[in-house]
Amino acid sequence: MRKTLLIFCLAAAAFVRAEETATDPLVKLQAEVRLDYQHDWLDGHTVKDNTGFEGKYINFRLDGNITDGLSYSWRQRLNKPHKDASFFDATDWVYLNYDFGRWSVAGGKQVVAIGGWEYDRAPIDLYGCSVFWNNVPCYQIGGSVSFRPSAADRLTFQLCESPFYTPENRDMYAYNLMWNGRHGFFEAIWSANLLEYAPDRYISYLALGNRFSFGKVALELDLMNRAAAGQTFFLRDMSVMGELAYAPTAKWKVFGKMTYDVNRTHSDADLCVSPGTEMKMAGAGVEFFPLADGRHTLRLHANLFYSWGSNGNTADVMQNKTMLVDFGVKWNMHILSLRR
Repeated sequence: MRKTLLIFCLAAAAFVRAEETATDPLVKLQAEVRLDYQHDWLDGHTVKDNTGFEGKYINFRLDGNITDGLSYSWRQRLNKPHKDASFFDATDWVYLNYDFGRWSVAGGKQVVAIGGWEYDRAPIDLYGCSVFWNNVPCYQIGGSVSFRPSAADRLTFQLCESPFYTPENRDMYAYNLMWNGRHGFFEAIWSANLLEYAPDRYISYLALGNRFSFGKVALELDLMNRAAAGQTFFLRDMSVMGELAYAPTAKWKVFGKMTYDVNRTHSDADLCVSPGTEMKMAGAGVEFFPLADGRHTLRLHANLFYSWGSNGNTADVMQNKTMLVDFGVKWNMHILSLRR
């Protein structure tokens, strides 16, 4: 399957001029790759199975417009295992979207509509992440309806598979309401979510993703509260993520990031942040974009993160006194573009 897809891409590219661009493409095919060297220490000792060179991501993405208003998008990972022996396990998303006036409807495999800027960013563009991010299955099959009350706001309702379904219990669902807004220096990705974590048992999320932009400086601050049905507590099961970034030029970006995950409940409802968890993480990094050609983006990155505290899930990457140093490269390749 992979060889067939690669041969198709190369053959198609032979018939399309590399410099041709399409403002309304029928087919736009891209690939993105990230390769890293990382060193992982746990309490001063090297974690050998998480140290060394690693191919982090290799993705293909296909986008296009079939007719006016009807578009599609497909992103496929080529290095993700298929846990159910299904090609869909390695499919981040594949869906159709139809726009009509202020409304749009979409269906297929989608990103689960949960708020937050850390969650919203593509995995290939993330380094040290929160305990929540490391454990949430964020791509599921479903449908959504969106309404744009203004040019700066979009409201979306989504019904999809629960991220926590099991092969034995696939009849589980998530109900998600999201607001995307942009008002001056402030941008928001907020959501209210009700997710089935076991048959007929639910957990709610309130996720508030906030971004403040001031010229070359940007601050992202996410706050998420989680509570099972019947629970009224606030901030006992929560995550906070903050990132401050400075881009002095178009080619350079430096950033610092902190996360805090805690679950002081005794409930089994939270399958992302286990009870007994109170983890902190802090780190910083730099990104360099040496090429001016945006059609073939190249990025070099280096970062260091340190985590401390207690994690109720001993299988997580983030544990007490964990330090991770990472150097790597990412590049995007625009393979072809065909106009309608």
